[in-house]
Amino acid sequence: MRIGLYPGTFDPITHGHIDIIRRATVLVDRLVIGVAINRDKGPLFDLEERLAMIEAEVVSLSEQTGTEIVAHPFENLLIDCARDVGAQIIIRGLRAVADFEYEFQMVGMNRALDDTIETVFLMAEARHQAIASKLVKEIARLGGDVSNFVTPPVLKALQERYD
Repeated sequence: MRIGLYPGTFDPITHGHIDIIRRATVLVDRLVIGVAINRDKGPLFDLEERLAMIEAEVVSLSEQTGTEIVAHPFENLLIDCARDVGAQIIIRGLRAVADFEYEFQMVGMNRALDDTIETVFLMAEARHQAIASKLVKEIARLGGDVSNFVTPPVLKALQERYD
């Protein structure tokens, strides 16, 4: 069984994340969405809320593709999380060239820690490349319309949080 790990904070999950998840399902039999606890980032949504949003968003995608998709919280090193879930590959989404330098460094470090786990980069569709959770939260906080960037349930959660 091919197992992939797609890590992130997912605060909140966006159309860009869902696009990468959809693309990753053709590469693996089981996709683990690694939800970083990352207290230092001060997430808008707590871990349980982020896990619930992800699980709600991927259930139909899992049914459509036949790929098992699960959400898994983690607070340790990414490479250790990959080992914990049995992942052979780490899936990373790239939006722009600016993402590449950081991701390139991360791959090098992860390969030094465990050279048996590969990293695969997937580009989001062009219409999703500008979407970043941080910007979505900022726009929503200032009363802007983020309906093109998130699903209706996530939009509702954002609106409730900022009302």
